[in-house]
Amino acid sequence: MSDRKRTYEAQGFLVERGLVSKPEVGAFLDETLSLCREYGRELTDWNDRPVPDGGGFREMSDTDLLSRVLAIHFPHKLSAVFENALAHPGIVSVLEDIIGPNVKCAQSMLFVKQSGKPGQAWHQDEYFIPTRDRSLTGVWIALDVATKDNGCLRVLPGSHRPGVIYPTRPHDSPEYDGAPEAFDYPDDPGTEIAVELEPGDVLFFDGYLLHSSKRNNAPAGTYRRALVHHYLSAESLLPWNLGGLIAATEDNRDIVMVCGRDPYAWKGLENNHRPFIRSDTW
Repeated sequence: MSDRKRTYEAQGFLVERGLVSKPEVGAFLDETLSLCREYGRELTDWNDRPVPDGGGFREMSDTDLLSRVLAIHFPHKLSAVFENALAHPGIVSVLEDIIGPNVKCAQSMLFVKQSGKPGQAWHQDEYFIPTRDRSLTGVWIALDVATKDNGCLRVLPGSHRPGVIYPTRPHDSPEYDGAPEAFDYPDDPGTEIAVELEPGDVLFFDGYLLHSSKRNNAPAGTYRRALVHHYLSAESLLPWNLGGLIAATEDNRDIVMVCGRDPYAWKGLENNHRPFIRSDTW
């Protein structure tokens, strides 16, 4: 077992410094602005409501435009730049080490998080994207400096080890967006760590790891942009958003293979998830 995998399995997360180059980060930032401007008026929120004032997105200043967007889900379906990022060679090399030779991607998210925007309460990604083999791996690519002040990711090292999916509930904290919070996990799950990153640093974390982020409290006009992907073993079925069907046999085929062989290729591919925008303004 490599030192990298040993650290990942023990702590539930791993940081690879400078894995994405500065030119690549610059290209992602340029594409973020282009994507918001080009598609903002066509996107809906997660309740399928039109984006407020979406028709004016092309006329807004860059600052006003980005202030309307907390995150865009599935940007790889809108942009070749973000689609190609799913199979970034440096990222794939780490995934092959910690997951295995056959890896698929199930989701991408583009976070903008301008100053004043909320974070996310403690949660586990496995709660939302279940796997049968615990291979789910989040990949968090820093596009700006991520600090305690602007809402970097926070993790509870080792909280993945019990293999327990904790229940969730609504919260009323203005510190977080509307996504639910996990609860009923151990009173002392471990020492919280704020994972501060430089642009191009990449955080890999286990799907069972408890993690959160706080509001961006940095000065006005400050961003904490990040590109986030979720990967899993290609051997793992993906019973995600399948309407209560039998998880042991059902498989969401809205995936992108990033390395190796797809043992379920005979099932074909699907397009089950539409891109949508997330904002805290409605």
